[in-house]
Amino acid sequence: MPTRRTLIKATAAAGLLAPFAGFAASTAKAQGGALFRFGIVADPQYAPFPPKPGGTRYYANSLWKLTEAIESFNKQDLEFVVTLGDIIDRHWDSFGDILPIYDRLRHDHFFVLGNHDYEVGQDYLRSVVRTVGMPKPYYDFTGGGYRFIVLDGNDVSLFAPPAGDPRLEIAAARLAKLREAGAPNAHNWNGSLSDVQFSWLGEALDRARSAGEKVIVLSHYPVYPHDMHNLWDSERIVELLTSHEHVVAFFNGHNHAGNYGEISGKHFVNFQGMVETPAHNAFAIVTVYENRLEIAGFGREPSRSLRLPETRGA
Repeated sequence: MPTRRTLIKATAAAGLLAPFAGFAASTAKAQGGALFRFGIVADPQYAPFPPKPGGTRYYANSLWKLTEAIESFNKQDLEFVVTLGDIIDRHWDSFGDILPIYDRLRHDHFFVLGNHDYEVGQDYLRSVVRTVGMPKPYYDFTGGGYRFIVLDGNDVSLFAPPAGDPRLEIAAARLAKLREAGAPNAHNWNGSLSDVQFSWLGEALDRARSAGEKVIVLSHYPVYPHDMHNLWDSERIVELLTSHEHVVAFFNGHNHAGNYGEISGKHFVNFQGMVETPAHNAFAIVTVYENRLEIAGFGREPSRSLRLPETRGA
């Protein structure tokens, strides 16, 4: 049985805990070519169990699907790969099965945590972040003239904070208020940002603007369009992001069916869940150009061409 110690040792050996050195945009910029590329996986949600009744969520199949995705990524010239949450579906032991598959990836990789990553029991809640090799539950990294901001939508929730944490009371109050208002996202499997994290997000956006960087936000939970899967505090997040012209995209998972919305040239892309079907995979490669993002979808994931508006701050 995997223990916290053996899992931490394994992820450290895989390089997940090593500092990210960043990268420069390609010299192809002058010729209008690609600046850089990166891979996207959403919701592997692995568990060694039969499918969910009703014919969805083929948990065990995510091992071969993730293997297939990584084999495809390894054939490409990518700067990194990011998994947008729900690495596992439940139980601590599931990490021991799926994390070693990431060892085969030849690129740097980053994790965003989802609600199911905390379905591990009280004894393990404090170990999830370091076990997957994340520096913090929310963080940012830079490269190619971009700042990538990773949000922690589990911050104020009913499942991620350990017993006795004051965030649990804040979460209960936020959910009760949303339920009273009849909000479609008033579900106990959603979450929200703490006020501390929300302030940090604003500071990270300001740092990016000062550095002349464009911004892509990475999240497990969507914030737009309106949907039952959205973060409880999605409205304030959208208001903040749309007030910064150098924010170009928001990428997330959580809603396995996928979704898309656009506000003022900012693209909100919900990638489809890898776990959802028995035989069809879902992952993507994003190619960044000066004036657009090209998303090449594999399996069920659709391909998209997202035009970027000109910005004065990047």
